[in-house]
Amino acid sequence: MFSSGGLGFTIGPAIVIAAVLTLAPVAAAAFFSRELAAWVQRMPSLLRLLCPAILCVPYALVASSLSVLRWEWIALYALLPVAIAGLLWQARQADHAQRGDWRDFVVLGLLGLAVDLRWFERAWPQHLAVFNKMHLLDAGIYGFLLIRQLDGVGFDLRLRLRDVVTGLREFGWYAPIAIALGLGMGFLHVHAIWPRPAGLAAGFFFTFVFIAIPEELFFRGWMQNLVERRLGRTPALLVTAVLFGLSHFNKRAVLFNWRYVVLAALAGIFYGRAWRRDRRVGASAITHACVDTVWSQWLR
Repeated sequence: MFSSGGLGFTIGPAIVIAAVLTLAPVAAAAFFSRELAAWVQRMPSLLRLLCPAILCVPYALVASSLSVLRWEWIALYALLPVAIAGLLWQARQADHAQRGDWRDFVVLGLLGLAVDLRWFERAWPQHLAVFNKMHLLDAGIYGFLLIRQLDGVGFDLRLRLRDVVTGLREFGWYAPIAIALGLGMGFLHVHAIWPRPAGLAAGFFFTFVFIAIPEELFFRGWMQNLVERRLGRTPALLVTAVLFGLSHFNKRAVLFNWRYVVLAALAGIFYGRAWRRDRRVGASAITHACVDTVWSQWLR
């Protein structure tokens, strides 16, 4: 075990194991999606729908190790993924052409609001709330990729040179616009002390894994993907960008942070462009991680 450096608890084996179990579905889907989908499809139907209840295990491990376990949260983290799987199984049966079923958008709304409004974060110690976001991501991955089998998502993190080029290109287009606009609105402020390369690299890695990948999978791989089938490429890009911007309304503000919403919506256009070029989450995640890293390290 080791100290968490003033977080109020010690990070022991249970928390480490819970972190591995939480990240495992993301890694498996990102690197072995076909094998994982084939394995799930070989399960009996009932087991396939009940299987995601196991996603409650990380909460049980963390909460029991810190003596904050509550059975109602166990029930929620077990039953919510099952409900999502059930809804998306119905969507698959009703929408073979994958044009976008109302159940798809119900699940997206539920997941998005749960994260944005922090519905379930009180189940976790304050500094471990990232587990909640990753749990909901796991539930979405199981539902959309393994039960619904939504195509065109592009959740393949075996990055290619083209992903990197696309991601950096869109960052290059967005950065000067955002910096000029952000400084003009008083939202951005240049840091007096610049970060060291090691801190910059660590910040990029953390942002890529825990912020960019979850948000790009949700907003581009799932939302823009589905909206595009209903409205077309450009309207889907704009609608998703606006919703992405609005999801930041309560960040760094008590009520409505309109400056953050404007810049995030504008960023959403460039993230969406990066994703839709080859329908690759990795490309838009690179753009997203670059933007957030530069903002947090130099301009916040």
